[in-house]
Amino acid sequence: MSMPFEIVSEMSSGMIRGLGTVVVFVAFVGLTLWVFNSKRNPEFAEARLLPFADEPQSENSTQQESAARSTRP
Repeated sequence: MSMPFEIVSEMSSGMIRGLGTVVVFVAFVGLTLWVFNSKRNPEFAEARLLPFADEPQSENSTQQESAARSTRP
């Protein structure tokens, strides 16, 4: 029962920080490989253009907007 406590007490804060650094580095490398994978190029090309896509407006929404506006000063 005292074995986990001994392991935790032997680990220094430098060891814990080092393990955290390794975990973050592995996540960074994995994310980088995922982003620059050539299989995902068409998917990202489509997503790259999303801010420029126009949303089709229905006639009901334009009528509601004009009805909600007041013509009074």
